[in-house]
Amino acid sequence: MCKVKEILKEKLTEEHYKRLTALDNPRMHEFVADAIELTGAASVYVCTDSEADRDYIRRQAVKLGEEIQLNIKGHTCHFDGYNDQARDKARTKYLLPAGSDLGASLNSIEKHSGVEEVRSFLKDSMVGREMLVLFFCLGPIDSDFSIPCVQITDSPYVAHSESILYRGGYEQFRKIGSSPDFFRFIHSEGEMENNVSKNIDKRRVYIDLEEDLVYSVNTQYGGNTIGLKKLALRLAINKASQDGWLAEHMFVLGAHGPGRRVTYFAGAFPSACGKTSTSMLPGQTIIGDDIAYFKKKNGMIKCVNVEKGIFGIIQDVNPTDDAIIYNALTNPCEVIFSNVLLDDEQKPHWLGMGSKLPTEGTNHSGQWHEGKTDDKGNKITASHKNARYCLNIADLSNRDPLIDDPEGVPAGGIVYGGRDSDTWVPVEEAFSWEEGIILKGASLESETTAATLGQEGVRTFNLMSNLDFLSIPLGRYIQNNLDFVNGIEKPPLIFSVNYFLKNKDGKYLNDMADKLIWILWAELRVNGDVDALVTPTGLIPKYEDLAELFKKHLNKNYMKEQYIEQFTIRIPQNLAKLERVEKIYTEKVSDTPQIVFDTFDEARGRLQEARDKQSDYISPFDLE
Repeated sequence: MCKVKEILKEKLTEEHYKRLTALDNPRMHEFVADAIELTGAASVYVCTDSEADRDYIRRQAVKLGEEIQLNIKGHTCHFDGYNDQARDKARTKYLLPAGSDLGASLNSIEKHSGVEEVRSFLKDSMVGREMLVLFFCLGPIDSDFSIPCVQITDSPYVAHSESILYRGGYEQFRKIGSSPDFFRFIHSEGEMENNVSKNIDKRRVYIDLEEDLVYSVNTQYGGNTIGLKKLALRLAINKASQDGWLAEHMFVLGAHGPGRRVTYFAGAFPSACGKTSTSMLPGQTIIGDDIAYFKKKNGMIKCVNVEKGIFGIIQDVNPTDDAIIYNALTNPCEVIFSNVLLDDEQKPHWLGMGSKLPTEGTNHSGQWHEGKTDDKGNKITASHKNARYCLNIADLSNRDPLIDDPEGVPAGGIVYGGRDSDTWVPVEEAFSWEEGIILKGASLESETTAATLGQEGVRTFNLMSNLDFLSIPLGRYIQNNLDFVNGIEKPPLIFSVNYFLKNKDGKYLNDMADKLIWILWAELRVNGDVDALVTPTGLIPKYEDLAELFKKHLNKNYMKEQYIEQFTIRIPQNLAKLERVEKIYTEKVSDTPQIVFDTFDEARGRLQEARDKQSDYISPFDLE
């Protein structure tokens, strides 16, 4: 401990030494001292929860060239390197002790060699630079959900992003005293060239579940560097599994029903399946758009938004479909744009923003012009398809008043949605919690699109939209979800939604705005206000209830022909889906609980019985 104090006193000014040691946590002090020795940082800035420290980070981000001041107050833009534009799945690995195994589907490396490798890349990475030490809290402050975190980075852009996305945790650390129960993150951009990370071939993101520690180096992109986001989700899933709660890749929204009633829903959707747009439904209120924690409290299941901001994909955000977010992105408030196009007046532009794009400007590739290609001949778009915005939910007009409630909000319903052209109906309620987890969440698939991967309709399995972030074996994760409602008298209802159903001509059967109706119907079901039709796969709306909702909320006449086309039960497609998903659990998941296969068998039996009695395609009017 004496050596720790010596290192801290040598590198920290008296003011910052006092800030750090005011938090009486030896484990945290050791972490900071080790990072100083490892990285060779020239100086250390310890951030409290004060606005002055937040302002210092903002100014440093601009001063060091990591962000560019834009033409609206509070707006800046960050550029990642041309080859540093997304999460690096191949080089994101779990550090596992010899003999440990998380299953073939989870990427890992032997712990000793992995730690040695990533620390060699971090060695002297901050020579001549200032180390930032920041404290945050996952979940609301002073809550049973709270997880304190310490982030070390040499990037003011990363620090600035996290200060928008997460609640300050300095005072939370003061309250936990010497407790070792917190998450740790260390990040360095590594050697820089033109203000971006140079050695992308040495980009590494390694996760130590035993130590609740994440290493990240030679990268700037938020998904690899903003430790408290999906990297912390991996740590939280492991912790939740041990402690008996759930950490999920879910939005939380308040659906507003009759008589000013608010029912809270959480939802999991793979990328490009409507997750953020569902969390931002018109007339409803947002708690969070990405990550939620769930705990059992007073006989109910409560949930919180882990974050207080949004790190969202900006492509297709426009004033018609995303009016609230678009308003925030075009008016004074704190926003970080990343990898968009800047014109000569420092105004940001992005794909699908609803107005004509300039033919030249500055983007992640440098000076850009229409038709520019990279060294491989690939066309460089004006704004990257994965370009982002980072903003505070408090700056959105539809924020829910309970977003920071330390007790969380009661989960009335869980929604799972994927991109599915021919199988799932637009909205359906599961028969039970168990069937919902298995046949909705654990069977979630999403089809690829021609625009992104060049081959349309390839179905990708994505267990509860959390497959990329699991840190425990898949079978245990499913069992944890199944067991979570033990002791809960009235578990949340589980629904599936599908915004991408098509007809034989390949045209979508739903308008974008229709998703509001599916959620509002689910809200009525949670509260027992409407009946439903029983199908072999679950419970679906009655026509008259949907017609009333469409007229009241969208001022649309919902025709019986539409209802039949959308809610016909497609037995061959549902059977094929069961076969595809069951094969994955049979061949690739060694610890699949037997109840998964039993539930598949029961669903298959219902479908076959219905086909024998009626036909392959059953109109909802034939179910009454």
